[in-house]
Amino acid sequence: MSDSTSSVHLLVLIHGMWGSPSNLASMHRIIEQRINKSKYSNGAALHVMLSETNKDESTYDGIDWGGERVATEIFQEKEKLERQGKRVTRFSITGYSLGGLLARYVVGILYQREFFSTVTPINFNTMATPHIGLLLYPSLLSRLNSFIVPRFFSRTGEQLYGVDIWSKTGKSLLEVMADPEHVFYQGLKLFPNIRIYANAINDFTVPYMTAFVDGKDPFINHTTSGLAVVYDDTYYPIIKSFDIPDTAPPKCERTHPFTWMWFKSYRPPLPPRLQAPFPFNIASLVLLPVLLPAVITLVIIRLSISSHHSHSRIKLLESEDASATQRLIHVVGQLEREVEDIVVDIVDSPTSPVLSKETLRISKQNPRITPAQRRMVVALNGLPQLKKELAYIPDVRNSHAVIIARDISTSSPTRSERVY
Repeated sequence: MSDSTSSVHLLVLIHGMWGSPSNLASMHRIIEQRINKSKYSNGAALHVMLSETNKDESTYDGIDWGGERVATEIFQEKEKLERQGKRVTRFSITGYSLGGLLARYVVGILYQREFFSTVTPINFNTMATPHIGLLLYPSLLSRLNSFIVPRFFSRTGEQLYGVDIWSKTGKSLLEVMADPEHVFYQGLKLFPNIRIYANAINDFTVPYMTAFVDGKDPFINHTTSGLAVVYDDTYYPIIKSFDIPDTAPPKCERTHPFTWMWFKSYRPPLPPRLQAPFPFNIASLVLLPVLLPAVITLVIIRLSISSHHSHSRIKLLESEDASATQRLIHVVGQLEREVEDIVVDIVDSPTSPVLSKETLRISKQNPRITPAQRRMVVALNGLPQLKKELAYIPDVRNSHAVIIARDISTSSPTRSERVY
């Protein structure tokens, strides 16, 4: 990238919950390598900005406050480039996990502040992002998460489960962000290229349905359904297609618990760094009843402290922002007050989907999708330029970090480099 180039294509990368810019180091490195090998016919040199201000505990402060911070960084970066004699003419943004939601919020801010009147939006990408929030699965862990996250993850936790009241009409932030009448959606529509990447399986942090914006999960029984996938020749582990036979194949004989083969293949529910091969995995199993309660206690204490710090920061931010009118929460509130018929009775609305008890019921494996989440699915899939890509990574416990090679020590960098 030449310093003499006056026209700049600004690419912003945003990491996820608890994260830091180092989480996107692999993605950043690969992009920089391709910059050196590529020439841009439009004459704009690519300039990559890794978001810095919203990291670690700050990610607890809410999608809205996180988005405000990132937007401030973008305007500051634009001004810095202008001081260097460069002009931002094109803009792209990529968010990983929670960072994808921040990216959608940022686009709303940029749209509202008329950033796109002088800068052309190009690419909007997300990877493993919970676009419709977190889902409630019929498992003990999922139910515990639905209780813990909104209480111990401060404002962000409430927004991820849609239990916040962000709008004057009582809607949650995620529902407002998916509303075609609001700036978030209208700003997103300006991007000619919108692409979302999701893990088909094994993403226990952001499962398929919310990352892929789908009302059903065809991979829910992937271990027994006879699923066959065809990988992309260039971008492994992206898949080109998949097929599920009408009749499932005969079930393979499972290894019985506490047998010799079971002990040899047992993997304790511990982070990858703490996984150990046989026979050390047996020691983990023996110590688990002692270690697990201690670890859970420490985690809850840490989350409580972080949540308390977050609430204190939010109170300070809101007190300092009391007279501000530029924040989108104020802009959206003003618009809603001006529109007399914005509050619609969802039950009586002829355009609203009719949801039966069967639809809302949690099956043995499928998650519960709320009416608000179903409306989000319909609205987001209504973006005509939206394209979706699936990564299929079967040989890992949790594919959430692997899709971007977030942790090189536990992920295969070559596996994810080809996704980019």
